[in-house]
Amino acid sequence: MSRLMQWAAPLSMLGVAACGGTKPVAPGQRAMATGDVQSAALATYVKPGDLDTYYLFYSGGHSGQVFVAGVPSMRHIATIPVFAPYPGTGYGFDEASRKMMGDYTWGDVHHPALSKTNGDYDGRWLFVNDNANNRIARINLRDFKTAQILGPIPNTMGNHGSSMVTNNTEYALVATRFSVPLGSKYESLDDYATKYHGAFTGIKVDPKDGTMSVGWQIMTPPFDWDLGATGKGPSDGWAFWTSYNSERATGKLEQTASQRDRDYVAVVNWKAAEQAVNAGKTFESGGVKMVDPAKVPGVMYLLPCGKSPHGVDVEPNGEYVICSGKLQPTSTVFSFKKIQEAIAKQDFTGNEDGIPVIRYEAAVVMEVPVGLGPLHTQFDGKGNAYTSLYVESAIAKWKLPPYAPGTDPKSVVLDKIPVQFNVGHLVVAEGDTRHPQGTYLVAMNKMSKGRHLNVGPSIPESSQLIDITGAKMKMTYESFTEPEPHFAQLVRRELIKPIEFYPKEENKDPDAVWNPQDAKVVRHAATRTVEGKVYAIRSYFEPGRIQVQEGDTLVLHVTNAEQSRDEIHGFGITAYDKNIVIDPGETKTVKLVARKSGVYPYYCTNFCSALHQEMQGYLEVVPLGQVMGLYRNNQGEMFATSQQKAAVAKRDVAQR
Repeated sequence: MSRLMQWAAPLSMLGVAACGGTKPVAPGQRAMATGDVQSAALATYVKPGDLDTYYLFYSGGHSGQVFVAGVPSMRHIATIPVFAPYPGTGYGFDEASRKMMGDYTWGDVHHPALSKTNGDYDGRWLFVNDNANNRIARINLRDFKTAQILGPIPNTMGNHGSSMVTNNTEYALVATRFSVPLGSKYESLDDYATKYHGAFTGIKVDPKDGTMSVGWQIMTPPFDWDLGATGKGPSDGWAFWTSYNSERATGKLEQTASQRDRDYVAVVNWKAAEQAVNAGKTFESGGVKMVDPAKVPGVMYLLPCGKSPHGVDVEPNGEYVICSGKLQPTSTVFSFKKIQEAIAKQDFTGNEDGIPVIRYEAAVVMEVPVGLGPLHTQFDGKGNAYTSLYVESAIAKWKLPPYAPGTDPKSVVLDKIPVQFNVGHLVVAEGDTRHPQGTYLVAMNKMSKGRHLNVGPSIPESSQLIDITGAKMKMTYESFTEPEPHFAQLVRRELIKPIEFYPKEENKDPDAVWNPQDAKVVRHAATRTVEGKVYAIRSYFEPGRIQVQEGDTLVLHVTNAEQSRDEIHGFGITAYDKNIVIDPGETKTVKLVARKSGVYPYYCTNFCSALHQEMQGYLEVVPLGQVMGLYRNNQGEMFATSQQKAAVAKRDVAQR
């Protein structure tokens, strides 16, 4: 206990919220923790060498990255670069990752989603969307690296309603934020209501290796689609998205898109869409097979929901669908069974572009008065829901149905806890699966002013850890992050099984080298290309000297021949803006045009051993008009074309 108390005091100074109890001490000394501070410290302290219980994967917004932290310590563990270069791992500097990023240098990561089997996380892949450039990426959790970026997705502007993974990762589902004319055509904005459209996309996922491809799309009215969820149990095969701007307005949406009392939830039978595609009931737009739900009954319905909803969620049993309109202080509970009965009876109130609108009263169970600005809801697996309240800056805990007849909706709200400040998303451990853990909740807040040392005008976002194991929620810790987390996935550590190094036998790169004798550099005079296979191991590069002519294109394949954990090597070239980082057993390729003559050291950028500083070599860029010399590896082997050798021999004769 004495060690706990020793750490509890600093925790209190770092901002353990809503906790009291420290003994008075002399100025300049830290207080001894008591009471609630002790409890919070006990709940969150992970001593050096111990492991956290959960991985927290949270989006990095316009930083283009995904961050990884441990819970309950909330310690930042890793940054996974996805849509933006990251010198820390050399991402975006080698040829493979540069090609994968395409013509973009950033993305807007919003909603990570873990792959699932039978509705529960399986620890294989993490999907993340790019709201800005209409892409989706897959991170392989075997090595915590971005394996594929797909897109831009046709007929899609603003991939915001994503990523949503179906129960067995058949699809990662995508919805457009912005409506535009299909097929990248131009239409006047004056015709927005009739000639603009949104789209839902089924991104097909290969069950063996996770490779993504565009499967099909559903054309929608020109609403702004927001975040959604996939069904579970009885609602498996269905998907739900929220929308705003059902008014089809343009201009200042702040005013024009808030006219109606209710917007819509899209109720989509994605298996019926898949069947329609297989039956050929599609048209083509932008090279994609698209379903018009007005012409294929049974694919899509609309369900009224409180105005300007930001999210819809499906509770673990898949029986109830919760939608929260952020301009209405309630979370609305719908019954999936009632939705199906209404569809069967065609209990509709009209249609939008031929898509039936389900009668609200036929599907609703209760409007729960959770508080101001409800956004997103997660679940604990114990019959409770947790909703983030943006305007109120709080988390509301409330009871899920079934309710007894005549239940007062106010009695359903069980607890509230304030957060600092303006919470957006929240995540409960495995809270969007069929079996939530019911242990921790992380509130992702948009502001953190006044809760940390002043770092100037731009302040970090805060993430606050809440214990939800008891009847009342308890705030236990907070941390601060790079911009800008939107959503997260919180998963037990035992479900994630990363490798420690790349086994040599799995490296299929034809340019890999595993012995220093095989390292070589070859100049192709006709194309003015110099290609090298570089061997990297503690604590040298082979070759240690590379020579090119000014204007040559240099392509280097660098293999880290280590076969042990954490023996990582970097390869940075001074003054040429190149830095790649190669994990053990990995081969990466870097390319540059040698536009600047001179001598440029290359060196290991990732600390690798006591002789890390000695791990270096030289790139000689011979000025045009000067004859290149021979270059040798550390064993004295020459690497030069016959023409080069002849030229050097001629030079040597002339100098005698």
